[in-house]
Amino acid sequence: MATIDVHNLSGAKVGTIDLADEVFGAVNEDLIWEAVKHYRAAHRAGTHATKNKKLVSGSGKKLWKQKGTGRARVGSIRSPLWRHGGTVHGPQPHSYDYTFPRKKLLGALRSALAAKLADGKLIVVNAFDVKEPKTKQFREALDKLKVDKTVLLVEEAKAGNRNLELSSRNIEGLELVRGHEVHPYHLLRYDRVIFAQPVIEKLQVSLQNSVSKRQRKASAEDGEGKKATRAPRKRVRHEKAAEVA
Repeated sequence: MATIDVHNLSGAKVGTIDLADEVFGAVNEDLIWEAVKHYRAAHRAGTHATKNKKLVSGSGKKLWKQKGTGRARVGSIRSPLWRHGGTVHGPQPHSYDYTFPRKKLLGALRSALAAKLADGKLIVVNAFDVKEPKTKQFREALDKLKVDKTVLLVEEAKAGNRNLELSSRNIEGLELVRGHEVHPYHLLRYDRVIFAQPVIEKLQVSLQNSVSKRQRKASAEDGEGKKATRAPRKRVRHEKAAEVA
C-alpha cells in the first residue's frame, strides 16, 4: 500500500495518508480515453446547420411551363440542383451527448488518479485554510507547494470557502471544483492536482467500495459456474429369473 504526504498551505509536511492499491494501483488508458471522449462530446454546442429547400431565399414560382420548351423540367429556383439552392441532408442542430456507463467512469477516475500519483503530480493538503481573500497570498502558497504550471483544486462539496474562491479565481491556469464534480478530464487537463485531505479520503473510500462490489459479483459468478453437478442416477435393470419348469 502506497502512502502520500500531507502538507499545509505553507508547504510543511503535517502527516501522511495511506492509498489503496485498488484505487491507485493500475492505469487503464483505454478507459481514460473513453471518459474524455464522452466528456468532450457532451460539451459540444451542436449548433451548426445548413439551409434546406424551404429555408433558402428565392421565389417558389415555376420558372417555365412543364412541356414544349425543349428544356429540362424545373419547379423552383430553390432546387438543390441549382446554384444557391437548398442543401440536401446537411447538418442540423442536435446534441452529441450519449450514455456512458457509471462503472467505466469510476474506472477511468481511478486510472487518472493512479496516473497523477505515478507522475508525482498529486498533492494533498490538510485544508484550504485561506484567512483573507488575497490573490497574492494564495499565489505564494501555490509557489511553496511547487506549483509552477496549471493546477486543479478539489475542495469539499459543502465547504463554502468564499475566501478560497475569491483568492483563486483570478489566477491563470487554475480551476476550483468540488469533490463530487471531479472528472478524469479535469485530472488530465491540468498539470498538478491539489486535493483537500477529507476529499481524497472520501473519494478513495467510494472508489474502493465500487471495486469491492465488482469483485464480489465476479467471484459469485465464478462460484456459481464451479458448482459441482450431481451425478446422474444409474438405471438398474431388474431381470426376472426365468422359471425352470
